[in-house]
Amino acid sequence: MSTEETKAPLNFIHEIVEEDIRTGKHGGKVVTRFPPEPNGYLHIGHAKAICIDFGTALKYGGRCHLRMDDTNPTKEDVEYTESIKEDVRWLGFEWGRHFYLASDYFGKMYDCAAQLIRKGKAYVCALTQEEWGREYRGAPPAAGKESPYRNRPVEESLKLFEEMRDGKHPDGSLCLRAKIDMASPNLHLRDPVIYRILHATHPHTGDAWCIYPMYDFAHPLEDAFEGVTHSLCSLEFVVHRPLYDWVIENLDDLPSRPHQYEFSRLNMTYTVMSKRLLMQLADEGKVSGWDDPRMPTLCGLRRRGYTPETIRTFCDTIGVTTYESLTDVALLEHCLRDHLNKIARRRMAVLNPLKVVIENAADIPSEVEAVNNPEDPAAGLRKIPFGSELLIERDDFMENPPPKYFRLSPGKSVRIRYAGFLTCTRVEKDAVVCTWSPPSAELKVKGTIHWVPAKHAVRAEVRLYDRLFTVEEPMARAAEEGKDFHAYLNPDSLKTVTGHLEPSLADAKPGERFQFERVGYFCADSKDSKPGAPVFNRTVTLKDSWAKAAAKA
Repeated sequence: MSTEETKAPLNFIHEIVEEDIRTGKHGGKVVTRFPPEPNGYLHIGHAKAICIDFGTALKYGGRCHLRMDDTNPTKEDVEYTESIKEDVRWLGFEWGRHFYLASDYFGKMYDCAAQLIRKGKAYVCALTQEEWGREYRGAPPAAGKESPYRNRPVEESLKLFEEMRDGKHPDGSLCLRAKIDMASPNLHLRDPVIYRILHATHPHTGDAWCIYPMYDFAHPLEDAFEGVTHSLCSLEFVVHRPLYDWVIENLDDLPSRPHQYEFSRLNMTYTVMSKRLLMQLADEGKVSGWDDPRMPTLCGLRRRGYTPETIRTFCDTIGVTTYESLTDVALLEHCLRDHLNKIARRRMAVLNPLKVVIENAADIPSEVEAVNNPEDPAAGLRKIPFGSELLIERDDFMENPPPKYFRLSPGKSVRIRYAGFLTCTRVEKDAVVCTWSPPSAELKVKGTIHWVPAKHAVRAEVRLYDRLFTVEEPMARAAEEGKDFHAYLNPDSLKTVTGHLEPSLADAKPGERFQFERVGYFCADSKDSKPGAPVFNRTVTLKDSWAKAAAKA
């Protein structure tokens, strides 16, 4: 990643970091971390956190750790861990030797929990989760009721905690609670569970443990063990911060004492940002999987043809704030078009073909020369076969056109990209018959259309992807109208057609990106496309058609 990309304007996190560096806090060091739970694939919302966590460390010469918060073995998998690594690297960030697993600290976390018991700050409780929620926790402003086990003798709690560790008690029969404040207006401080019994095989530690720390207990400890200076979280963790601080303040001999700072998460239109809901869509077959190009997952966006530069630019553009907002997906698409316009090679493709027969075939050239990318002179030129039979888009011809129709029609002329002009002389049953004029001809036309040579065209599957939902806020609309969010799935989010492409596209490599002139941006599918048998995904249209539709509505 270039140094220029780290020169974004200061946000409130950077202001905090700069002040800490100025005052010598943390010895001038900056250590952040990106701590996903490996229970699903990362999505565009995680990309914002990745850019903030890694970007802040990069900007100030620090380091960012990649850490798997693998404290729930029933939902986690090595597959997700590896996908997370791939996504972070794809975005352009590296963690070097600083890859960590929460499970590596299970022994230390157990010792910390035992220390809290010895200090009278934690106790083993036998209330079930249902009993706790129904009779004891309470709801502000009313105080909760103390557990009958809250004043259990320290030695008894220590013995029971050891027995929990040794597998002598079944799931749900006991838990370890922090002893904090049953009258706190913050429910997270009303004697929260910090350890639970869970007889499940862990992807990393196997069957070594049958008790596991809760995230709110593990998170501050992981930060402290790793020397994290600035623990950056999204806003939903604001109410968790008092517990984070309580854990740090009530344990002795921690190697560091980190602090948590919160920023607003990414909420985006026409999208759901919940791993649970995304998993549901994949499991139900509403999409082809986590990497379906309609999904907001990073692997889905990558397969669709998004670039890491686009994601980073988007995250820089939306900024870092402390208030919730809704970002229009059109902004992400704008960043994408802007980048692809600079880097994507131009090609021609016809998706709904109409045959054109040129009657003065003796005058036509055997090939024409075309520009690969007008934005990049270094991209050079290419040769395209020409011929007496062409394919054009069916929408580019009308036998009885309305006024101000500037494409092809009987008796009218149109410019064809890179290859001169066509003038329609008549219409036959299966074709439009035209005469051809060279580029040097002095014909006055207002329209330019694209084409492919009929005899040399490559037939390929083209997948026309669109937004997955039909409304801006699917979950909010579902709640408002009393419907399931599935009701707002876009039935036209995928249409598959057979495209007729210029010959050079036959050898497109999986992942290669192109602008199909006048049609949109496309990439060769990373899974299904092969040289000689390409499959193309529409990455994004050339213009925001949704904005036009909204304006008409």
